[in-house]
Formats: sequence, structure tokens, C-alpha cells
Amino acid sequence: MAVNDSADRPGPADRGYPASVSRATLFWYAFASTLLVGWFLFGWLVLRQGFVDSVGEALGTGFVLLLTVSVIEAARRHRHDGRPTG
Repeated sequence: MAVNDSADRPGPADRGYPASVSRATLFWYAFASTLLVGWFLFGWLVLRQGFVDSVGEALGTGFVLLLTVSVIEAARRHRHDGRPTG
């Protein structure tokens, strides 16, 4: 057995890491990020509401988006498994 034999090493899935992220997920990450940057720029440059206010509004919108995705995924898992996660 060679020292650098990669066939004997466990892969990421074997070590408990999740599988790689799908292209659809990466697309939605990029789409949401673009929308949040656009929302920040719209508030700052078009509405002229101030830099800090625009940053706060964009971050708040991002947190609401993350919370929404989390609640939807928890509901999907609960419906799929028939029992609560956790």
C-alpha cells in the first residue's frame, strides 16, 4: 500500500460532510445576493436615504429571506419525516 493512495482515504461524504451544492442552489444564492446589492444601491443612490440606513435595510431583508427559507425547509422536513427535526 502506497502512502499517498487516495482510494483508502474517505471522501467528504464519508466524513459526515454534506454532498456538494447543486447548481440550482448556487443560482439562487447568486440571484438573492444580486437582489440584495441592488436593493442597497436603490436605497442609497436613488432614494438617498443614507449609507447606514441602506445597509441596515439590505441586511434586514437578507435576514428575513434566510428566516423564510429556514421555516419553509423545516416545514418540508416535518411533512416529509412525519416528526419534528431537532
